[in-house]
Amino acid sequence: MPGLKAAFLILTLLAVSLAVPNTAKAANFEDALASLATAKTKAKITAIGEIAGSGDERAADALNAFLAGKLYYRKSDKKVLIVKKSGAVYVLTDPLTAKEIGQAPKSKIRKIRVNNRLRKLLRGVLGGLTLLSKDPAKRMKAANAVFKSRSLSVIPTLEQAIARESDAKVKARLVMARAAVWLDKSNDEKLRLTAIETLTEFAVPEVRALLGAVANSKTSEDIRAAAAKALADIEGRLAFWNGVGNVFQGLSLGSVLLLAAVGLAITFGVMGVINMAHGELVMIGAYTTFVVQEVFRNYFPGAFDFSILVAIPAAFLVAGAFGVAIERGIIRYLYGRPLETLLATWGLSLILQQLVRTIFGPTNREVGNPSWMSGAVEVTGGLVLTYNRMWIIVFSLMVLGALVIVAKKTAFGLQMRAVTQNRGMASSMGIRTGWIDALTFGLGSGIAGMAGVAISQIDNVSPNLGQSYIIDSFMVVVFGGVGNLWGTLVGAFSLGIVNKFLEPFAGTVLAKILVLIAIILFIQKRPRGLFALKGRAVES
Repeated sequence: MPGLKAAFLILTLLAVSLAVPNTAKAANFEDALASLATAKTKAKITAIGEIAGSGDERAADALNAFLAGKLYYRKSDKKVLIVKKSGAVYVLTDPLTAKEIGQAPKSKIRKIRVNNRLRKLLRGVLGGLTLLSKDPAKRMKAANAVFKSRSLSVIPTLEQAIARESDAKVKARLVMARAAVWLDKSNDEKLRLTAIETLTEFAVPEVRALLGAVANSKTSEDIRAAAAKALADIEGRLAFWNGVGNVFQGLSLGSVLLLAAVGLAITFGVMGVINMAHGELVMIGAYTTFVVQEVFRNYFPGAFDFSILVAIPAAFLVAGAFGVAIERGIIRYLYGRPLETLLATWGLSLILQQLVRTIFGPTNREVGNPSWMSGAVEVTGGLVLTYNRMWIIVFSLMVLGALVIVAKKTAFGLQMRAVTQNRGMASSMGIRTGWIDALTFGLGSGIAGMAGVAISQIDNVSPNLGQSYIIDSFMVVVFGGVGNLWGTLVGAFSLGIVNKFLEPFAGTVLAKILVLIAIILFIQKRPRGLFALKGRAVES
């Protein structure tokens, strides 16, 4: 009976809160707060109801302070204050303005007493204030808190919140919280079975843990059987959504590998150059993004969301210029000598890393996400799809599409393909193969720079950034077929997805080792990769 009385009182107070006109809310709040200074419990109950019913944004802070024993009144004028002890004095905060108004010795103030009856009432009212908040995010947070605490006394407020809720996601979470309270605290077996049936609709880890505890608890056989059946159903759905999550993560990793490898596929396919400095070109693109963002932060803070749109072409041009300089300054003197080219570009990679350390320092640099790339979509089953990774997948496919258009529809692309298929014949037809080599190397390097822009949105920007992707990029190129863009696409996404499915069982390092072994075995059977280029030079 005491529980029913408390619940009725809470509902009464909440009903009062809906009936108070907006024009009188502030005055009601201030008057009710002042009346808490009385010593009578009944008067305090009335005051709590008026504070809750005022709808004032300050009500929750004041009632929380009252519940925590931090609400006092000044003896001289009966003004109610929120008090915090600091050393030998008490710091005073005005609950009406939320500002500090000085300090006082303990003799000048008196604590507003709170007993168990008031505490119970306060907890219910505070739960109602949050569950009935105008902010959907606060209501969602309150529903999650109710699910964790599973207090039976909050059911009346929860019922009212469910009846009023218009947001589908929040309402579903409120229903889930109510079912969790019934299952955990109710003595009515039919109500608990109904709760299990309701919870079966929510394939989330929290529900799985609750049902697992009930299935192994000392309760009736019917409850345990129903919980075990619901648990099996939820685990099956969670396994499915976990697989979907692995596919998404694999596509995300594959899109990064695609961006990092597609430039390497172009340079390696056209010139046969093993460029060990390719990862450092990715790093240069990432640091270009950092520099562009710093310019926007300092000079155009209001346009920060557009910084990445400037960083993409900037990274392409900067990394492309480095690529042309590398080809003209080093690579062109080493054609036909793959080992020397490998050693030269490896030494160049060390030089570029040290150059970046000298300019930017050895520590990680912060690169922010624009607002339209921040946040995530929460899918049922606990699956969360982040916006930045979704945009990177789209961006990688756009880059690949642009490359296909360049290769198939432009004069430069025609000449590049001619040099790829038969360098001697292309030269005899008047194509300046040296110039094509430089532009192709610059194109591949520019794409590596754009890969750096994408990677900066999901990874740390540091001088060692490129080293994390260079080996994987070579594996993608060799597996997909040297110089073949579609092979690079299939190879990147295949390796990304396989990696993500192996990691939960084998760990990150062992998963990469297993993938490498698999690629080595595959290359033994198909030395040219999945999609081999056609041409006289290739086939000879």
